[in-house]
Amino acid sequence: MTQELIVQGGIPLHGSVRIKGSKNAGLPIIAAALLIDEPVVIEEVPDLLDVRTMLSVIESLGAVVDYDSNEERITINPKNLQSAEPPVDHMQKMRASFLVLGPLLARYGYARLSLPGGCAIGTRPVDLHLKGFEAMGVEFSYTSGLVEGKTGFLKGADVYLDYPSVGATENLIMAAVLAKGSTTIENAASEPEIVDLAGFLNSAGAKISGAGTKTIRINGVKQLGGTKYAVIPDRIEAGTFLLSAAVTGGEIIVNNVLAAHLKPLLAKMRETGVEIEETDLSAIRVRGSLDKKCVDLKTQPYPGFPTDLQPQFMSLLAASRGTGLVTETVFENRFRHIGGLLRMGADIQVEGSRAVVQGVKKLSGAPVEASDLRGAAALVLAALSAGGTSRITGLEHLWRGYSGFEDRLRSLGANLKVETNINLTWERAAGE
Repeated sequence: MTQELIVQGGIPLHGSVRIKGSKNAGLPIIAAALLIDEPVVIEEVPDLLDVRTMLSVIESLGAVVDYDSNEERITINPKNLQSAEPPVDHMQKMRASFLVLGPLLARYGYARLSLPGGCAIGTRPVDLHLKGFEAMGVEFSYTSGLVEGKTGFLKGADVYLDYPSVGATENLIMAAVLAKGSTTIENAASEPEIVDLAGFLNSAGAKISGAGTKTIRINGVKQLGGTKYAVIPDRIEAGTFLLSAAVTGGEIIVNNVLAAHLKPLLAKMRETGVEIEETDLSAIRVRGSLDKKCVDLKTQPYPGFPTDLQPQFMSLLAASRGTGLVTETVFENRFRHIGGLLRMGADIQVEGSRAVVQGVKKLSGAPVEASDLRGAAALVLAALSAGGTSRITGLEHLWRGYSGFEDRLRSLGANLKVETNINLTWERAAGE
């Protein structure tokens, strides 16, 4: 049984859409709830496959979870945790599952878990996490794909990250909150999601300063207390919807968005000829252009252009005028969506970590398969702009990071639907 998204393209989008809470902020905050002995309430958490997976991970450890998906509110009571060994199948579903390591080491001084899974967009080794924990007094051993960490107690330390890894920064912050003494993280990631995690922990009694800068300081405390916290808007979802109007030549207003988190994207969209207007503190109006031009793009850690928006932006370039060079510096396999774009008639040449995009007048609908989360979004955007009908499979990737995506696009005028096909083969889809 296969589900596919059928998209009739060529329709400009119009209307308004509200952005949901950030997936990449919500997942570490859910993991951080394990540090607290009292119930916590987390609001603005969208109903996503990745959120459900993270909730399954903490439930497997003994946390009591109540998720009201309609209200997008989670209540977590982690008081009576019973295990520091989450099941392997839970851990291998997504990368963010590894974020429970810091909280478990902080609470138990012990954790045993599988190396994480997720989208196949790069190696993303966890060595930075482990080196940081070792500086805090943890000893690790490895057997059959499992990592086991032990420590009498976590101690504050000075940690320098060789690369500003978001996951390593988050894991180390969570561990340091309950460590004895002070911890300094140098060359830390500065993404808004880091700031949001620190905000959640500080609301529970942590002492974290410098989040959002390259140097974060944490003074350990003995315990944290219950709290209520709302997750920031999802900047990647916001960028995806902004680009949906740009690729279709439509005009939409995106609400519940923080423009300060999207400066590189907004600047590049303006360079292509797309009109961007920040109508108030939490809304952006975007108007597509009939004469878009290609621009060069290079992904970088925040505050540079986000790698999570590179595939979607490439869909915009694919049907623009001229030639653009896209350089990917974060993940080595972040061009897997290009195969689908080529099926739709794009002209793209890959040279290592660079892709040369020669714009074409218009893409054409085609059967394509998504292989990762942001690549799936890129193929949907390309299908929305293309002439004719596209059929997109691999929707499980899309639903990991976008809640109610199809319905919200329909509310903007898109013509699309999800169909379930029994025994659908790729050859059959390609022949239709």
